[in-house]
Amino acid sequence: MAKVHRVVVLAAHGVYPFDLGIPQRVFGAADGRYEVVTCSLDGRPVRTNADFSITVEHGPEVLRTADTVIIPPFRTGNPRRQTSVDLAQALAYVAPGTRIVSTCTGAFVLAAAGLLDGRRATTHWHATDIFQEWYPQVELDPNVLFVDEGDVLTSAGAAAGIDLCLHLVRKDHGSEVANHVARICVVPPWRDGGQAQYIVRPVPDTTANDTSAAREWALQNLHQPLTLSDLAEQSRMSLRTFARRFTEEVGMSPGRWLIQQRVDRARHLLESTDLAVDDIAGQVGFAGGTSLREHLHAAIGISPIAYRRTFRGVPA
Repeated sequence: MAKVHRVVVLAAHGVYPFDLGIPQRVFGAADGRYEVVTCSLDGRPVRTNADFSITVEHGPEVLRTADTVIIPPFRTGNPRRQTSVDLAQALAYVAPGTRIVSTCTGAFVLAAAGLLDGRRATTHWHATDIFQEWYPQVELDPNVLFVDEGDVLTSAGAAAGIDLCLHLVRKDHGSEVANHVARICVVPPWRDGGQAQYIVRPVPDTTANDTSAAREWALQNLHQPLTLSDLAEQSRMSLRTFARRFTEEVGMSPGRWLIQQRVDRARHLLESTDLAVDDIAGQVGFAGGTSLREHLHAAIGISPIAYRRTFRGVPA
């Protein structure tokens, strides 16, 4: 039997209970493939940001036994900087080669430890300004749900932690197991788009049409060479109005969104079919296999063949 993967969650005072519970909920649904334990800086109960505390059974020494370490977000009265530094020092217990993950503003801890220097990362969109001010050496991407840098991963706010944990299950055990876990947790196996779609934006005039019909139509016709004019026509808008309203609603340009949908559809086909790369490219609307390879590599830094090997080649 394969070794059980140990996930250690490091909780600080002010931790958000929802985020703290995500690792156990997701990894605990993977039929015994993971063990999740929680620790604090001193092994004592941790105050949450709600009206209760949580008893923690372990101190930071348990970090030495981790295969994956997860830092959930926390709320403090003063900037989270000092708490981030305290938690970052606890990471000295972590053995080299251990996978380290943050959810939401837990990314501040990884940045304080220097683990994100020169790397891509993300955090909750509401905290991006102060994060960039404190850690300009980090290549922060505020528009995505999570960032996978191999041994260090970061997610956006709240429920994006679920997306990241499901990604880890898929990375460890393949899409079949991840899809099973998602069904148990009653969540989608993956979500389209990034956190930009959840950022508070001015609400478009209620008298104007939205672009949802155009997006739905585009998803049904990804195999076609779609243009901005095609999408605008579906919404009965001028090109300029459509482009502006689309960006207001989705948080990205129509062209970028279209590429993202094609990449996501291609990823699904790579995981679930034996179609050749050129055939998949045709089904999702890319000009050919070369175009698909370029866009997939730009999105997640991996080739179609390597992606298929990763998500279909791991025994369930």
